[in-house]
Amino acid sequence: MGFVQPEPPPFDLDEWRQKPFLERLKPVVQDWVVNGFGAPGVIYLLYVVKLIVFVVGAALVISTTSGLGGLGNVTDWWAEPIVFQKAVVWTMLWEILGLGSGSMALTARYNPPIGGVLYRLRPGTVRLAPWPDKVPLTRGTTRTPADVALYAAVLGMLIYLLVANGQAAAGTAAGRLNPVAIGILLGLLVLLGLRDKISFLSARPEVYGFMLVVALFPLSNQIIGWQFVFLFIWWGAASSKLNHHFPFVTSVMTSNTPWNRSRKAKARMYVDYPEDLRPGRNAAFAAHLGTAIEFGAPLVLMVSRGGIVGTIALCVMLLFHIHITSTFALGVPQEWNLFMIFGLGFLFGHYGDVPFSTLDNPLLIVVLVAIGVVIPVLGNLYPDKISFLPGMRYYAGNWASSLWLFRKDTQCEDRLNSTCCTVAPVVIEQLAAMYDRDTAEYLLFKGIGFRALHSHGRALLGLAHRATGNVDEYEVRDGEIVSGVVNGWNFGDGHFHDQRLLEAVQERCGFDEGDLRVVFLESQPAHIQRQRYRIYDAATGLIEEGWVDVAEMLRRGPWLDGSWDFPVEVITSQRPQPAPAPAT
Repeated sequence: MGFVQPEPPPFDLDEWRQKPFLERLKPVVQDWVVNGFGAPGVIYLLYVVKLIVFVVGAALVISTTSGLGGLGNVTDWWAEPIVFQKAVVWTMLWEILGLGSGSMALTARYNPPIGGVLYRLRPGTVRLAPWPDKVPLTRGTTRTPADVALYAAVLGMLIYLLVANGQAAAGTAAGRLNPVAIGILLGLLVLLGLRDKISFLSARPEVYGFMLVVALFPLSNQIIGWQFVFLFIWWGAASSKLNHHFPFVTSVMTSNTPWNRSRKAKARMYVDYPEDLRPGRNAAFAAHLGTAIEFGAPLVLMVSRGGIVGTIALCVMLLFHIHITSTFALGVPQEWNLFMIFGLGFLFGHYGDVPFSTLDNPLLIVVLVAIGVVIPVLGNLYPDKISFLPGMRYYAGNWASSLWLFRKDTQCEDRLNSTCCTVAPVVIEQLAAMYDRDTAEYLLFKGIGFRALHSHGRALLGLAHRATGNVDEYEVRDGEIVSGVVNGWNFGDGHFHDQRLLEAVQERCGFDEGDLRVVFLESQPAHIQRQRYRIYDAATGLIEEGWVDVAEMLRRGPWLDGSWDFPVEVITSQRPQPAPAPAT
């Protein structure tokens, strides 16, 4: 890994480009296993700088609150309830601006390094309403001045809560945030979400919105309420990892961890490097250990109510989140992990002995169960209906995903630049401006290699062949990078770049039949060992719909063992049927 240049390919690019798709994929994923994405070192340094700004900025802003005593006395006031409330508000503001998850180079965002606010304050950019056919006044896919004003109002309320002084509350030095102001913010956020689900989800409402809902209740209920929010986040994530997909995540994360320079250690995460790149015993052990920790340590934190046992569990969870932060996962949810680390110290360190009897508000109990239990359970059973964020399925490896296939000879990918209102050009142009076209194409192909190393990547590639007949005639782009350019945010949710985004793009670009095909793979429901797929043509709509078996994804290697043959169960097909044979 260079400091300003990406890791060079371990093969000749000119020779590599002449090979068929699957032959090109094989050496790329083999290199991925031992070198990861190979991002320049300066990229990780920039992320570290951003995290320092995030932490220092929060401390500076929060310290101005009347009654706290200034930044020099932080050890005296860091455990005040209003500090935690403002930390929630600060992190939500950071996220909805686009500065947190889904930002910068590790999410294929190079120039500019963020989307978020740059898109949402610009009329004419794409917005995606969650239920345009059911909720009045939400139809359409174009951001209007009213949408901009609504987003600006959410930002305004977040800033107001950050700089506002506390409302007097017994037993505190600085009080609490005004529940009325919090309620107004939450109301505006819901309205924003009905107009644009991506803006709403980028605020991470399942974490910070959930905690602000708890902040509406009496102060005496809030600590125990927030502790249960943390518990539900951990258990929701752990529950979703009880699948066959998660070992693929642990092996790929290990391959891309910047501080792990041992090629042997990375290779041992797979069955038999370099030929069998399914996750091996070490990856399975790491997956099971992580899941056990995420179930067990939070339970100990809750039932121990402090003491030596509680302190041990606290240290375990601190190390858990520190480790996740250090891996620099490609979604880069770094600020979320830092917030969880602070929350651990606040809720389970300083307030670890708060008794369960303080959870005495029946309405709060109902809210906690509804948001923290019911929605995640439904999200695992019906992943097509609920985003993986409120479903709390963060690292499960069981994500909705897509591949976008742009025909090469019509250069239709360029139309995204010329006809869609975006802030950033398509990613190939961003990279070509930094390096050269050949290097840019190689780096994008490494993104496909990353996808292929996951279980669902096997299915996506097999379906790409069904969609095109000849993948080599198309530019293969991960749906994540398309969402980043068109929506201004991407964070692992395939619902951001499914047929709804395709319809919005087609409305603007007017592709001809065959110019753009999209393969969309839905998450696996917890109770079914297969996944729903759909293949679309931008001009003609649905081509094919069916199921793929999870067992087939687990059996195949990332380059499909050199064969495009991937068994599916077709349930709907709009393909032309062969003419019947003439009668004899």
